[in-house]
Amino acid sequence: MIKEFLKRNKSLHRRVKLYKRRQRIIRDQPRWDLVLKGSLNQWQNALKAAQTGSKILVATSVGGEIHSITLESLLAVGLTLRGAQVHILLCDGILPACFWCDVSFYPKQDLFVNHGPKRDLCNDCFPLADRIYKPLGLTIHRYSEFLTDTDYQQAKEIASSLTIAEIEKYTLNGVAVGEHALAGALRFYARASLEGEPNAEPILKRYFQAAILTTWATRRLLQTVKVECAVFNHGIYVPQGLTGEVARQQGVRVVNWNPAYRKQCFIFSHHQTYHHQLMWEPVSNWETIPWTSQMEQQLMDYLKSRWQGTQDWIWFHESPQFDLTKITDAVGVDFSRPCIGLLTNVMWDAQLHYPVNAFPNMLEWVLTTIRYFAKRPELQLLIRIHPAEIRGTLRSRQPLFEEIRQVFPTLPPNVFVIPPESTVSTYAAILQCNAALIYGTKMGVELTSMGIPVIVAGEAWIRNKGITMDASSVEEYVQYLDQLPLGDGLPEAIIKRARKYAYHFFFRRMIPLEMTTEASNPSEFKLQVCDLNEFIPGQSKGLDVICDGILTGTEFIYSH
Repeated sequence: MIKEFLKRNKSLHRRVKLYKRRQRIIRDQPRWDLVLKGSLNQWQNALKAAQTGSKILVATSVGGEIHSITLESLLAVGLTLRGAQVHILLCDGILPACFWCDVSFYPKQDLFVNHGPKRDLCNDCFPLADRIYKPLGLTIHRYSEFLTDTDYQQAKEIASSLTIAEIEKYTLNGVAVGEHALAGALRFYARASLEGEPNAEPILKRYFQAAILTTWATRRLLQTVKVECAVFNHGIYVPQGLTGEVARQQGVRVVNWNPAYRKQCFIFSHHQTYHHQLMWEPVSNWETIPWTSQMEQQLMDYLKSRWQGTQDWIWFHESPQFDLTKITDAVGVDFSRPCIGLLTNVMWDAQLHYPVNAFPNMLEWVLTTIRYFAKRPELQLLIRIHPAEIRGTLRSRQPLFEEIRQVFPTLPPNVFVIPPESTVSTYAAILQCNAALIYGTKMGVELTSMGIPVIVAGEAWIRNKGITMDASSVEEYVQYLDQLPLGDGLPEAIIKRARKYAYHFFFRRMIPLEMTTEASNPSEFKLQVCDLNEFIPGQSKGLDVICDGILTGTEFIYSH
């Protein structure tokens, strides 16, 4: 009843959401003033010694994103204690849009169209970040230091002169500002396209202006402060995507990070977002690791735990249904006949250009696959729509099942769909399949370790590992489908290779930081530390690996 009332009263809904966000920030913010309380001399000596060290830019930018500033302030401390001269970059409320904004917070879109986040989110963002970083005594740069009134006017004029189509393809001195602006607007709407959104153009132009301003501010900062490496979250959207583009163009090494699935663990990548980097990671990083029965047992125990997320702080299944009889009754599929599983992603997530994709987008892949199976009645196609459509950080406003129904009001009799709200265990269902078809899901890493053959049509990380059937064109994808059904699972040699990579992915690329713990909000984290000595070299192997990678460019691989 309360939820329905809030839906009707959009202004109140927004205020309640803002209040909850503020309360969460207050609860979970790192308190460096308390950490330093008994170690001020030690910290002051570290700051003094770091003045001649390598300059590292921690480009937090959006300080209101509490888990970002928690991890990045942690890195700032760890790097300083290792002799680096750390600089911080923050937006001080001048961007007309950013990735912290989304339509669920602005159900009354004209408020965002007219004012952006200036009247609400910006009031929490920079002050929070400034308060958290200030006790550390590090150099803090503001976006506004590197922009003029003329810049704001020029960015607005450029945006107003372009159509949506022109913005999407727009580059500024070699920087793909249009692509990142589009990704930002799609994330705002939680959609894979802007079609049908009446405010799409003004909101895209807000992100486009923000992308231009970020580009100019970052370029001028890097021309002023000669940093060796820039570190920041994710590496896509606005402003992080532009920060990365400019840094690479200026010859500055880039390090991006993201929370990993396993509790207290994080993924770091060199040069670019992990979405790209993990696809092209050299196989030499893992294919020759000594393989033991203990490692295999550790991996398989962990993969089994993912069925219920007991070792993870990011998961999407609540009280999953494992009973195959009940699954058959609920879905209609007949597991006694050949069945092929198809696993989707959330349509709006990370909408960037991937040159190896066989299809222009995930929806086209799904529709093409359904059309194909309509002509193969001897096979069943079981489509599992990702639960994150409704359980993720942003609830999707472009549900895949609705998109499918627009083209197929009645599905072919051999095609079955498990909707995102279903409690059916993805693992239980897909393990009954002859093979799995994926676009970008990480499930490819798990399924191949369980012996399930996988055909990849998009940017999944299992691609290019010598484990899966990787399609780079529609024609190649169809050729792989023509081979279905396949034999009885993957060969033992491929399963071993898949498990080596899965171990590398889950236990070596996911780096533990034991000074973090789960926060009050699901899938977020906070700092649990009371002594500065926990950050000095030799105290945390994970922090040592991460700081070494940032300072020297070594691989972000945690060896057990």
